[in-house]
Amino acid sequence: MSVVLRLDNLRFDYSPDRPVLDGCCLHVDAGERVGLVGGNGSGKTTLLWLVVGLLQAGGGSIEVFGKKCSTEADFRGIRGRAGLLFQDADDQLFCPTVAEDVAFGPLNLGRSRNEVRRLVGDTLDSLGLAGYEDRITYKLSGGEKRLVSLAAVLAMEPELLLLDEPTSGLDDDSVQRVTEVLHGLPQAMVIVSHDRAILEQLATRTVRLEDGKVVESGERKIESGT
Repeated sequence: MSVVLRLDNLRFDYSPDRPVLDGCCLHVDAGERVGLVGGNGSGKTTLLWLVVGLLQAGGGSIEVFGKKCSTEADFRGIRGRAGLLFQDADDQLFCPTVAEDVAFGPLNLGRSRNEVRRLVGDTLDSLGLAGYEDRITYKLSGGEKRLVSLAAVLAMEPELLLLDEPTSGLDDDSVQRVTEVLHGLPQAMVIVSHDRAILEQLATRTVRLEDGKVVESGERKIESGT
């Protein structure tokens, strides 16, 4: 089985006296859904940002899709294949309408307008947002913004999903819909969540960030049919 993400001895700190990651190691295989848990401030969001180059590591190595990434040019080459869902939807949405936000990524990846129009419709429909195309983004509720942010990531059809609290702020029906959508996807995922019930449904294994390192915290689950 191929490894889509490998972190080796990764180190990062926001200041010399505040280490966040200290020799962190993690690998994610193709098709694997890894739940990432840990206390507040343990570095979960920081780890996701490092994977796509939004922060610069202080040491160690990051390998995505078999490519060592250290420079901005390296990360620019993999960002279309690794989709990051931000913890705060307002950090992700910047276009006037829902359709424009969801279409932005696929258009920048060179997809045709007809193909993007189909992707936007299908992705919004899968998340219970059919008919939202012309809604004004900043007027949406917090939960609706969360769903649109996820739609914007999924519409790019990335090979690796990095999901920071994907069900935060959603009502029960929306949580169930998101869970079903993610469960049906073939992509490898790293899922940061404080909701253990969601991770029980989605993650094939769970790891914990503790004292700057990744510690295996759960048995690998074998799903039926695999």
